[in-house]
Amino acid sequence: MFQLMKQLFAPMNKDLRKRIGFTLGALMIFIIGTSIRVPGTADITGNLGFLELMNVMGGGALKQFSIFALGVMPYITASIIMQLLQLDIVPYFSELAKEGPVGRQKINQITRYMGIIFAFIQGFAFSFAFFSGTNTSALEHLYVATILTAGTAFTLWLGDQITRKGIGNGMSLIIMAGIIESLPSVFISAFNGLVVESALSKALGISLFVAFILVYFLIIIGVIWVQEADRKIPIQYANKSTSAYGNAQSYMPMKINAAGVVPVIFASSFLAIPTTIAQFTQKQGFIDFCNQYLSYTTPVGFTIYVILIFLFGYFYTFIQLKPDDLAKNLQQNGGYIPGIRPGKDTIDYISGIISKLTVVGSLFLVIIAILPIVFTALVNLSDKISLSSNVTIGGTGLLIVVGVALETYKQLEGSLVTRSYNKSYRRR
Repeated sequence: MFQLMKQLFAPMNKDLRKRIGFTLGALMIFIIGTSIRVPGTADITGNLGFLELMNVMGGGALKQFSIFALGVMPYITASIIMQLLQLDIVPYFSELAKEGPVGRQKINQITRYMGIIFAFIQGFAFSFAFFSGTNTSALEHLYVATILTAGTAFTLWLGDQITRKGIGNGMSLIIMAGIIESLPSVFISAFNGLVVESALSKALGISLFVAFILVYFLIIIGVIWVQEADRKIPIQYANKSTSAYGNAQSYMPMKINAAGVVPVIFASSFLAIPTTIAQFTQKQGFIDFCNQYLSYTTPVGFTIYVILIFLFGYFYTFIQLKPDDLAKNLQQNGGYIPGIRPGKDTIDYISGIISKLTVVGSLFLVIIAILPIVFTALVNLSDKISLSSNVTIGGTGLLIVVGVALETYKQLEGSLVTRSYNKSYRRR
């Protein structure tokens, strides 16, 4: 880490420092935008429920109903749908996926257009759900939806600029910046609730606050360990001898959590559909049903949420890894798994490993996703502690921050290593 910082501040890496400065400046613009409220609206005072994940990923922008309230979530939704459409569901998209860089460019363009459409639909829905009234006309709802759509379009453009002129993936960094923005308020609220405003003794309150911080950082270490952990499948190539390469062994790495946070987003969105319909229909019976059986705080809703994360974890992992394609590519390159026959046996072997890893990865996702729910429930049992609703431990936001930070660090490290190698090569 210290060696990386030393290389970064070397004179030869001045342009890299400018890219980092550009990235930080662009993220600062996004942070400022999250505090600019849509004209004519007010803060959302009610419970966001299933929209809390969107609010966390946007740095509280949805709660403030700012111009960046939707953030990049419409684009993420469009990206997930486009990935599903490429699975031979729509032949046109399947062909584009096989056309290489040109096809990917067309898919990205279609995804952005779809994201803008979703942003407008969601903006109109949020305006109607949170600010509908007797004096609110359809034109005013259209006005709010247009501003929110423009905010999403600007956020997407800003993310593209970061990717091109900065360092790291722009969209991911914008999500990470929104989550990090809310972290100081979490620790300040925790200190106030455990030390300043609690009925506990000062010594006990300070001890609980220190324990809160330690647990928080232990969770971060655990997330890093799981994100970096993988299962290495040994690979042997028919036309290569391991002895000729100093007994070097080739491996096919399989990540424990290959699906990332997508299963949690899928599960939250799936539970959100009936709740959204209930808000629009205003049928009290349907609303009571959703609150009783589809809320995370109820035993039934909690159980459904956990089951959905497991199911979507399996679904998305097999979509991403595709054992058939892995076995086919391995055979085409003259490779095989020692002790496993090519063809169906290799597919079954890879599928079995993926299934076992997905159990561990999905269990990890479930623990991270339910930690805030369990923590809030335990805190509510005590009448001596009064913590703000934004004080949580773990959660999907923490998983996103760690994942994006690791990927950005690896990209920065790789860039510095490449520059050092090129410099040494030129000297020769």
